[in-house]
Amino acid sequence: MVREGDSLKFILAVIAELISYFEMAVQRRGNVKNSDTNAIEKKIRRANAQRRAFTWRGVFIVLLLVSSISAAAIWLYMSLSDDVTETLVSRREVLTEPRLFLVQCSEDYENYKRFPGCTPKKCGRGVTDSVVTREEAHSLRRLAERGLSLGGSDGGQKKTASILDLHSGALSMGKKFVNIYRYFSDQIKEVFTEEDFKLYRDVRSRIQRVIAETFGLDSSRMYLTKPTFFSRINSTGAKTTHDEYWHPHIDKVTYGSFDYTSLLYLTDYSVDFGGGRFIFMDPNSNGTVEPRAGRVSFFSSGSENLHRVEQVVWGTRYAITVSFTCDPDHAIADPTLP
Repeated sequence: MVREGDSLKFILAVIAELISYFEMAVQRRGNVKNSDTNAIEKKIRRANAQRRAFTWRGVFIVLLLVSSISAAAIWLYMSLSDDVTETLVSRREVLTEPRLFLVQCSEDYENYKRFPGCTPKKCGRGVTDSVVTREEAHSLRRLAERGLSLGGSDGGQKKTASILDLHSGALSMGKKFVNIYRYFSDQIKEVFTEEDFKLYRDVRSRIQRVIAETFGLDSSRMYLTKPTFFSRINSTGAKTTHDEYWHPHIDKVTYGSFDYTSLLYLTDYSVDFGGGRFIFMDPNSNGTVEPRAGRVSFFSSGSENLHRVEQVVWGTRYAITVSFTCDPDHAIADPTLP
């Protein structure tokens, strides 16, 4: 990796060499030798005029080069400061056991009500590929595709970010949300089956168990909370602020009930879509998880895990966000087919 200090020293050296070159060129243009006095005077006047013109051209070129190099330096600095990224888990890796990356818990938890056996004492982010099979992930993706298709072309593939919540029935349709259980009550059993909902509930339960085991929690003191939803993201330009999914955020701040967040990926990074990686934003570097169908990424929801999703540049990214709370007052039930 190129160090920031070495890069800036190199850029400054290049600028100094360019300025020296143009000064020497101007001096050479002004050195004219001739034995004829009149001819010398004419050439001196001509040389002076050329020198002034040349000097202005030289100044312009130098300024242009300096501006270009300065822009490159700024880009390099921003790249070094913002995109120093460690890949925590790549798509090609297959984790048979959860991989946990511990981070210090934020002080925010001191301001929240504490629930023994659940409130984070150990914070971090974990990844596993052994909880959900790729076949199950593909089945859940097909479930999501069928449900999201109810949004039509306006709420479908033309929309940057689309949401389907089986718990509340919320479906993004254009610039609003509709309740699929009311709006499409006659079609629901043609779109979903009881097997779909059974798989969804079973996967949710397994995710809850692996979070509890990894963080040393009492699983019975964790509760599913809202919003828990399917998401579909593509490279279409954002039409509303709700489509701008890529902004950094803290789940506990955005959704007060969250204590643990998990994502189940239903498609593969660099195969089904480009961009769309999950990025944990730490003070001195970023940690990236590359999505893989069947992969579960989970983390404590406080400010120790500031994060964002990289913008999708091609293809379509499918995932499920499954959220848990320690507060029984914010618990929601598993969805059932009406």
